[in-house]
Amino acid sequence: MDPLLTKPAHELAALMADGALTSEDLTRACLARIEELNPTLNVFLSVDAEAALEAARGIDARRAAGEQLGPLAGIPVGVKDNFCTTDHPTTCGSRMLDGWIPPYDATVVARLRDAGLVIVGKTNMDEFAMGSSTETSFFGPTRNPWDPDRIPGGSGGGSAAAVASFMVPLAVGSDTGGSIRQPGSVTGTVGVKPTYGGVSRYGLVAMASSLDQPGPCARTALDAALLQQVIGGYDGHDSASINRPVADLAAAATAQDLAGLRVGVVTELGGEGYEPDVLARFTEAVDLLRAAGAEVVEVSCPAFRYALPAYYLIQPAELSSNLARFDGMRYGLRAGDDGVRSAEEVMNLTRDEGFGKEAKRRIIIGTYALSAGYYDAYYGSAQKVRSLIQADFDRAFESCDVLVSPTTPTVAFRIGERTADPMAMYMADLCTIPSNMAGNASASFPAGLSSDGLPVGLQVMAPPMEDARLYRVGGVVERALDERWGGPLLARLADKEIAR
Repeated sequence: MDPLLTKPAHELAALMADGALTSEDLTRACLARIEELNPTLNVFLSVDAEAALEAARGIDARRAAGEQLGPLAGIPVGVKDNFCTTDHPTTCGSRMLDGWIPPYDATVVARLRDAGLVIVGKTNMDEFAMGSSTETSFFGPTRNPWDPDRIPGGSGGGSAAAVASFMVPLAVGSDTGGSIRQPGSVTGTVGVKPTYGGVSRYGLVAMASSLDQPGPCARTALDAALLQQVIGGYDGHDSASINRPVADLAAAATAQDLAGLRVGVVTELGGEGYEPDVLARFTEAVDLLRAAGAEVVEVSCPAFRYALPAYYLIQPAELSSNLARFDGMRYGLRAGDDGVRSAEEVMNLTRDEGFGKEAKRRIIIGTYALSAGYYDAYYGSAQKVRSLIQADFDRAFESCDVLVSPTTPTVAFRIGERTADPMAMYMADLCTIPSNMAGNASASFPAGLSSDGLPVGLQVMAPPMEDARLYRVGGVVERALDERWGGPLLARLADKEIAR
């Protein structure tokens, strides 16, 4: 592997700014890595090498002409395949949209282009972002670079695996119940769910509109901060977008200590059901927070116990409404249109052939929860639980600046291990769901390795619009652990032969 690929994005950007590296050379190295590993890991669903190289040459020309460019200009980036792109298919990992090319770019994509990042391709994902393992993709599962027999998390396992396997320095994903943070945890990368409304959803194919949130995937806290500063900010196309400037997240990521910071350990997010290695790495991370000057206390958030069942009523209800647009009449797959069948028959056949098993399961659950006679008992009650979760967060943040927990109860499980048991699969998002329900900021940072050599994540949660606190904590923990390990966690993967 080209040693260049192991460098973090901010170091690569500095090399380009100094004239020691060109975007074209870096992009070629990334494309070669993708060509080498993608047949094994199934990370990218589409790659346009010529378009990427053309974009890279354009950045190099602008830099040579003396133009002032953004801090990440020239850096290759992967984009989860549920963001609309005019030059790549947007499939959402589903047969329903196989080959569909949108007529416009998502706001996140447009901001990446405007900032000079080089989009090399679209990354694999669970179908319409429904899953915790990237196994429900119509195009086959993505594999974890640490162990190709294991899952890379979901639904955005492709973006996390792209960064962990050194295919690209950065990627973007979407997080509805943990789909950025949970893959970050099991691949040893940084995954951030910004405050709801902090990054525009315009052009992100909707799954559950009140929960979906785009965010960055990176190898370091500083890289993630720089990427969030690029994609974040107000967008009039998104009705939930917050009209406030993006904070200086990069400065927060370079903080040297946590003096004066109050950290709450959530008692409900630990204990029975959590693997011993996960709890051990979490305890060690909390000790590092204390050593960095933070005050650590235990806090109780009782409603968090009900977050998982409430989420799996709200999310299917919203997606059953959002996915109703995929009917074979407007775009995407159209099955059974022989000129004789009725429009209703064509819709039924299209949905039967276009949606996978997990998508159908959640659509049925959501439609049932919204049906007459059951709305108040199921969807309405789940929304009341959501209010209780938000109230628990509010109370906790009165006495603490951030909350912490393990990101996932377990390390990456084996491919196929949970496909027959939906409830076991859903438990992978046990720790991450509360922040989506409340809309506050949350992130996962590497916390070490299990005894089997698999990554474990530390989740940090902050109040809405206080995303900078995530990066302050993550940056300090990252540097402390790098010192303990003698380098970044992913350095242990860099020399490992991934494709076996």
